[in-house]
Amino acid sequence: MTPPFYGNLIVMIRECEKDGYYRDENCPVCGERGKFIMSDEEMTNLGKTTAGLLRHFADKYGLDVDQRGWVDLEHYVKALRNRQKRFHWLRRYHMDALVATDTKNRYQMEGNYIRATYGHSIEVELDHPTEDIPDVLYIPTTEKEAELLLEGGIKPSDRTYVHLSEEYDAAVGAGVVRTESPVILRFDAGKAIEAGEIVMKAGKGVYITKRVEPEYLSRNEKQPTEEELEGYEKEKNIRESK
Repeated sequence: MTPPFYGNLIVMIRECEKDGYYRDENCPVCGERGKFIMSDEEMTNLGKTTAGLLRHFADKYGLDVDQRGWVDLEHYVKALRNRQKRFHWLRRYHMDALVATDTKNRYQMEGNYIRATYGHSIEVELDHPTEDIPDVLYIPTTEKEAELLLEGGIKPSDRTYVHLSEEYDAAVGAGVVRTESPVILRFDAGKAIEAGEIVMKAGKGVYITKRVEPEYLSRNEKQPTEEELEGYEKEKNIRESK
């Protein structure tokens, strides 16, 4: 399946009085034109900065991250406003809007705290749900690395956890970020869990685990075609040009 092509579509965040925050011109529920919250550029900059800080370098902004990855939201907003002039406008409700409308569920808010749900390079012990995990998950890699992983399993390299995709298409999309021709591996999560391994649901279609043993890995029967890869590459170029 080729990802959707959005061309030069501009997406912004607005707030509907009845239905809350959304990313579009008009509310997808009632059709009303809601109150403007953030432009496409502001949303993109805030999202990238938030992901980077919460996953990798909160300490550079003087922010404390607890064992579960949580950061005080008030301190976070103040740190961004004080450290980066481009976020002088930032308020708590902008963070509410960003988190509520993020389709990848990259962030989580509880009360006055926020954290990244996955992608950490800092040491954290996440406590995401472990119920209803799919029996099969997918992992993208390169042709060169595929045989090594099938023989020795997978450990996190620059991340605290191994990241897994629920959908084959999502794995391909993640793979083209690293290589032009990704190889998709199949992880038998059902058998791994039966053997005592812990797999957590970290976001929409995203799962994480501390390690993938080689006995639960195989080369997926279906692999991306040249046509599929061209579509993903086109989509990647659009995102990078924004």
